[in-house]
Amino acid sequence: MSALAHQTQAVRAAIEAMDGTIAMARALVEGGRRVDLAGLDRETVSLCAAVMALDATAARDLRPALEALRRQVDGLAARLAQD
Repeated sequence: MSALAHQTQAVRAAIEAMDGTIAMARALVEGGRRVDLAGLDRETVSLCAAVMALDATAARDLRPALEALRRQVDGLAARLAQD
């Protein structure tokens, strides 16, 4: 596996991990629990930096996963706004 493929795979895994974190946060909020999202900001900054370090083709290939992650964040934000 090339270094670029390995890096891209690591970024994809980070996207999937963040997606899981956001899904869990949303489930907790929907269950009436409070969540601390402070760490999410740091993770987002790291994830964006990792995507920007990829070449254009690799970054473009991650676009669908990033858009799905954005929808998860939007859903969490909407749910938090309801409270």
